[in-house]
Amino acid sequence: MNKTILIGRLANDPELRFTASGKAVATFRIAVDRPFKKDEADFFNIVVWGNSAEACANYTKKGRLVAVDGRLQSRTYENKEGQKRYVTEVVANQVEFLEWGDKDNQQSNNNVDNNADIDINEFTAMDDSDLDESIPF
Repeated sequence: MNKTILIGRLANDPELRFTASGKAVATFRIAVDRPFKKDEADFFNIVVWGNSAEACANYTKKGRLVAVDGRLQSRTYENKEGQKRYVTEVVANQVEFLEWGDKDNQQSNNNVDNNADIDINEFTAMDDSDLDESIPF
């Protein structure tokens, strides 16, 4: 089983890119507070694909609180100097926006962003095609 659930604040604005075939991919880092440790956090790299990637890039920014449901993935690559690098990241299946609006003017997640004309009740961050209806729960 490979399942990861994290709640944390974006450490940077999501970076949106597109593959050669046109599929959207967003990357960002989140800071997750360590329990019982004041002023300590762990930072995790997050990768989001498809419509969820575009939503993250358009409706979140540094400092916003999000919940990420996904899986851990490890990979290797060679950098420009030919050195082998190892990366562990969370590939998100779902990203929930837990804060909307200006961080200084805290709004509940049932409201809309002041800078966008989107009703979050019409918004789904996960592609329905990703759901496996054979799972009974």
